Amino acid sequence: MDYERYLQRCNSYRFDDLGEFVAEDVEINGVPAGLEKYGAGLRSVVETYPDFRWELHRLLVDGDWMSAHLFDTYTTVDGRPAVLQEFALYRVRGDRIVQVWGDLDPDRLANR
Repeated sequence: MDYERYLQRCNSYRFDDLGEFVAEDVEINGVPAGLEKYGAGLRSVVETYPDFRWELHRLLVDGDWMSAHLFDTYTTVDGRPAVLQEFALYRVRGDRIVQVWGDLDPDRLANR
């Protein structure tokens, strides 16, 4: 899977076009969610923080597992610039994300 292309798609806010990278039956944090809910979760972040960007700092790949360390940049709702570290663990099958575990919690974004 080309993770940098995936992030470019996310940073272009093209969440309806993630099927190239994310499986239809993707699980999020151990719960079956599906591609539509996956995209909706990302969309909800950028609806609240319109300048939100995911910036890859480190990527580790081991077989069908990937771990990403990201710096998320955005402007808070009260106008302050913010940076938040995010960690995500992915399982990939056939070049698509089938499982993801992450720590991007909307409450963490709001409390920066």
